[in-house]
Amino acid sequence: MTDIFSLLSSGKPLVMGVLNTTPDSFSDGGQYNSLQTATRQALKMQQQGADIIDVGGESTRPGAKPVSLEDEIQRVVPVIQSLRQQSDICISIDTSKAGVMQAAIEAGANIINDVNALRAAGALKVCAELDVPVCLMHMQGEPRTMQTSPAYKDVVDDIKFFFEQRIECCINAGIKQQNIIIDPGFGFGKTLQHNLQLLKRLAEFKSLGLPVLVGLSRKSMLGKLLDNAPVEERLYGSVAAAVLARTNGANIFRVHDVKPTVDALKVCEAINNT
Repeated sequence: MTDIFSLLSSGKPLVMGVLNTTPDSFSDGGQYNSLQTATRQALKMQQQGADIIDVGGESTRPGAKPVSLEDEIQRVVPVIQSLRQQSDICISIDTSKAGVMQAAIEAGANIINDVNALRAAGALKVCAELDVPVCLMHMQGEPRTMQTSPAYKDVVDDIKFFFEQRIECCINAGIKQQNIIIDPGFGFGKTLQHNLQLLKRLAEFKSLGLPVLVGLSRKSMLGKLLDNAPVEERLYGSVAAAVLARTNGANIFRVHDVKPTVDALKVCEAINNT
């Protein structure tokens, strides 16, 4: 299996293709909730240039309802097993549940991507034992309530402080610092202005000395900027946001539209390396 940190050491931006095996995700809910369609989409994204496939079985859109441990495992594990049989691509499990993390890694995933930054019961312990890369995302509140009047004293400073605390908790639990990736959590308990400030000042997170992952693809912030464009009409805005994020130091890009993002980032790199 390809190791994410070996890929990051090359210096090139990494593209993480989103694979939601859910009926209710905000962008592609219900499209890939069969084993065949999910595996086919994952392999298609790899062919288009994805470095990582991020498999998720529980929607984290605003107002999303929770999913049981058993249902989430049933959604993601067969997909991970099927993809691992056909590819050595990096597979990320998008979950906050310790039991799903364990089952997914045993099935062949090799990265844990947690919107809750390992704050759920047992998550720190499991990740320390599994000794795999983990991505800690910032979210104010929880999916059901996060967009109810989010507030910060200074959005970047507050989120940096949050990461400093979570990194310390991870290290104290036995997780290696070199296994940690951070994600400022665009759209997770943030207003449009918060999101714009985060993107503008993204380079400030590099002071933490860790790779930065961003998930801007098709987000509602782009819809608001584009005259209330629906999800399916946010491609160009998503690509522009990815380019800006790369210019400001992002390393990993979680996206729905793999090929357009890969192409845009190739142009960025050609200019940056000239």
